[in-house]
Amino acid sequence: MDKSLAPITLVLAEDGTIVDDDDYFLCLPSNTKFVALAGNEKWAYNNSDGGTAWLSQESVDVDETDSGAELKWKNVARRLREDLSSIVLLSEEDLQVLIDVPCADLAQELGQSCVTVQGLQSTLQQVLDQREEARQSRQLLELYLQALEKEGSILSKQQESRAGFGDGGDAVDTGLSGEPSSEIALSNQILTTLKEKPAPELSLSSQDLELVTKEDPKALAVALHWDVKKTETVQQACEQELGLRLQQVQSLHSLRSISAQRDPLPGDQQNPKRARQEPA
Repeated sequence: MDKSLAPITLVLAEDGTIVDDDDYFLCLPSNTKFVALAGNEKWAYNNSDGGTAWLSQESVDVDETDSGAELKWKNVARRLREDLSSIVLLSEEDLQVLIDVPCADLAQELGQSCVTVQGLQSTLQQVLDQREEARQSRQLLELYLQALEKEGSILSKQQESRAGFGDGGDAVDTGLSGEPSSEIALSNQILTTLKEKPAPELSLSSQDLELVTKEDPKALAVALHWDVKKTETVQQACEQELGLRLQQVQSLHSLRSISAQRDPLPGDQQNPKRARQEPA
């Protein structure tokens, strides 16, 4: 088209709906007819050709703003009256036009009562609000994804810097043969119990006690931020508690085996309690 005819407006040939959103094309059926309005051309409705659009030049002295707005909402209302499900196909501009129309005028155009039209306008407002919420949610999601991407780049840089620092670090600085705390096989719950409980050996299970006693004292000291002597003392206490529990279990098994092997007395089976004899 000749650029001198600008602005170019694309409308639906059926009712003159302005198409200004790319997403709107996804909602249109196949073989939909469009009309390109160039310059000062306007879409107008003609009953003689079954509702198709025709172009007319602005050659009459009328209030073009009022007549165009009135023609706009009437065309949208006519389309809505023919198919109520076309609400989902209306643009946000069309929805706002129908919402702004006085209830009595819209009721007369649709052939419905004012109560019904009020409910319809409320529905149109809800659809418009949902689209606005969807737009805002999409914008927030884009911002969130951008923030995640930025945070991921920062974390990757931090990990690279830490890796570089770990490669060049001096193991003598720790004073514990450079044993990293990541080699500790104990869970955080066990480490917390060892740190916070005054007698941690009494609060740990036998399995946990066994794990504590098997740990290297130097590596465990690094994980607990203790000195090696204090760590060895706690490990000895855990080992003693574990030995005491094992002795108790062995003693209990011995008592059970002795009780199972002991035969009951014959007299106790037949007459476990003799009756008291009265004197003659």
